[in-house]
Amino acid sequence: MRAGGLETAFSPAIGGSMLSLSVDGIDLMRRASADEADPLNMASFPLVPYANRIADGQFSVDGISHQLPLNFGDHPHSIHGHGWQAEWQVSERSDNALRMTLDHHPDARWPWDFSAQQYAIVTSNRLTLTLSMTNLSAKDAPVGLGFHPYFLLDEATQLRFQATGLWLSSEDMLPKTLAPADALGDWSGSAAVRGDHLVDNAYGGWDGRAVVMRGDGYRLALEARGAPWLHVYRPPGEAFFCLEPVSHMPDAINRREGMEMLPPGATRSLSMSITVAKSDPALPKSAGIA
Repeated sequence: MRAGGLETAFSPAIGGSMLSLSVDGIDLMRRASADEADPLNMASFPLVPYANRIADGQFSVDGISHQLPLNFGDHPHSIHGHGWQAEWQVSERSDNALRMTLDHHPDARWPWDFSAQQYAIVTSNRLTLTLSMTNLSAKDAPVGLGFHPYFLLDEATQLRFQATGLWLSSEDMLPKTLAPADALGDWSGSAAVRGDHLVDNAYGGWDGRAVVMRGDGYRLALEARGAPWLHVYRPPGEAFFCLEPVSHMPDAINRREGMEMLPPGATRSLSMSITVAKSDPALPKSAGIA
């Protein structure tokens, strides 16, 4: 799919994942080969019917206990739903747009019927993705949505966004302590993304906007709707980082915050757009993130 110099590609069979996003031949996100079979190596993948982790894969709704498969190697929790591990069907396609669907019937992965859709459209400077989920069950069902994009970074890449707080994590990567938004560094005024420790934390009270400024002068403005949370994943020493717009915090279904309950026949949507511009590559200096 392309429009002007902006080009993207998807793999419906491998989690409905994005393979690449580039402008004028320059990669903006991590690129996967056309035959890549692991969604964890993609440029992005969808999160449905929940985002991030569910502790031990266990939860209860309406007094009924559920155990989900542990779907992430030896990780102790279920993670990211199962849309990223499923085959999606193409229902609409053009030179600059794509619609994919995923129909789910109750099984061990999720005990409710739902239908999910992804719609992607490219213009000359923007990619917009919309993910929706319709509850096809006879009862209210939990719903969680998100995207997991992998942005490329270099030594000069900086990030800016606003949030009201973040959750510090336990050793097994579950939210443990609510902290000020600048507890891991102040992203509100632009700071270097590179750092020497893992960031894998959920930021609450996010205003739906983030800006990535690369050393080569490309500026990526991420905007999301229906996503009051931003999960930031910055593994040290890697050439990528993730900004994940999501509808709920990790393990929300087991916490006071809870997950949204979707009535029968209702639909919940979340959208993410990435707008690309070229600016002066000389970026302001920053103390960065420790």
